[in-house]
Amino acid sequence: MKRVLVAVTATAAIVLLAVFLLSSSGQEYRWNIPEDIPSPLVPADNPMSDVKVELGRWLFYDVRLSVNGTMSCSNCHFQRIAFTDARARALGATGESHPRGSMSLVNTAYNARLTWANHLLDRLEVQALTPMFGENPVEMGMAGREAEIVELLRTDSRYREYFPEVFSMDEDPFSVLNTVRAIASFVRSIVSFDSPYDRFLQGDRAALTESEIRGMTLFFSEQTECFHCHGGFNFTDSSTHANALIESVGFHNNGLYNIGEHGGYPEGNTGLHDLTGKPRDMGRFKAPTLRNIAMTAPYMHDGSIATLDGVLEHYMQGGRIIDEGPHAGDGSRNPYKSVFVREFELTKSEREDLLAFLRALTDRTVLTDPAYSNPFSDPGLP
Repeated sequence: MKRVLVAVTATAAIVLLAVFLLSSSGQEYRWNIPEDIPSPLVPADNPMSDVKVELGRWLFYDVRLSVNGTMSCSNCHFQRIAFTDARARALGATGESHPRGSMSLVNTAYNARLTWANHLLDRLEVQALTPMFGENPVEMGMAGREAEIVELLRTDSRYREYFPEVFSMDEDPFSVLNTVRAIASFVRSIVSFDSPYDRFLQGDRAALTESEIRGMTLFFSEQTECFHCHGGFNFTDSSTHANALIESVGFHNNGLYNIGEHGGYPEGNTGLHDLTGKPRDMGRFKAPTLRNIAMTAPYMHDGSIATLDGVLEHYMQGGRIIDEGPHAGDGSRNPYKSVFVREFELTKSEREDLLAFLRALTDRTVLTDPAYSNPFSDPGLP
């Protein structure tokens, strides 16, 4: 009898372990992605679930998580413009302007690194702490107000129900840690693979126009070199996924500045150089995904190029030329510039074709999907 009980107990333990591992890998959660796209990488200590994602959605849009009740995560990440904010540089709850623009949150689950210029930041759960508690610059301004957040979670009727359900294994589920876990899960759920380009790859040959197809050929050619920094299924070379054997991490100097003709970038916004201090890292920023790029103007880390056509002009010149002012310099001659950023020529029709292809990377579904929308906007809510 004892041997039987031991065997049953061991079997039960194996089953429980398997269930835990399955849950931890995020495989129980059903991703809204095509069959040929790999699932995102999900941390073992924050598995995905529908109810956690829904909780995260409420928290993502809750302005009560800011110092003055005026700002939520969504104030820098509007769904209708691919979860960006149309500003050159982000603006915090107290009105403080930030040195860089808000990056799109679409397909962030596939990002190997999460911000413009931090080669160490690779987890959404950690990244979410910065806008909430960062002080330089201030974003949501909750530094030192952790107790207020917990009090909100305990007293709000919706959160009082959600947190014990989502974090049922925790002795006390009401915590800042679980708040960022839920927000990270919601952000991780924002995926986008329903653009005309995607439908074309899936066999709908009418999904792209002849102009867009010609533009696609140009994009993936050695003539323009676009695909070197914006390749793969997510159009960026900083990517990873659940099946990846190695992660791809890319930061590049694209010749946006060349202050003093010695490679300089504006002080306090020098890319990886701000963290490492290494000359070779001057001006190196992450190549963002080009998915939904037509929706995310203005462009570059500091929003200094207003239009997609302006971006194309920048790369055709092999770098930006600024004739006068404190940032004057010929970016095409920046000594730290990536070898993939070099001058090239396009005819007027080729230029139009390439822009048409970039616009064909827009997924209208993700811009309007109710699953990603503001739940507080429902007029039926109390």
